[in-house]
Amino acid sequence: MKTKRGAAKRFQFRSSGSIKRAQAFKRHILTKKNAKVKRQLRGSAAVHNSDVALVRAMMPYA
Repeated sequence: MKTKRGAAKRFQFRSSGSIKRAQAFKRHILTKKNAKVKRQLRGSAAVHNSDVALVRAMMPYA
């Protein structure tokens, strides 16, 4: 069983068991977004509970 390399680049497992992901909407078309929105998108977020099983299936050894 192999790890999906795209998932390995996008997700990190925290010590608490939750999965960390980057915020979306921060790659392009940033001129129409104000500074507050871009600043809030800078941080990370947790993967939603309904998606945790899918991410774990893509990364069986993490």
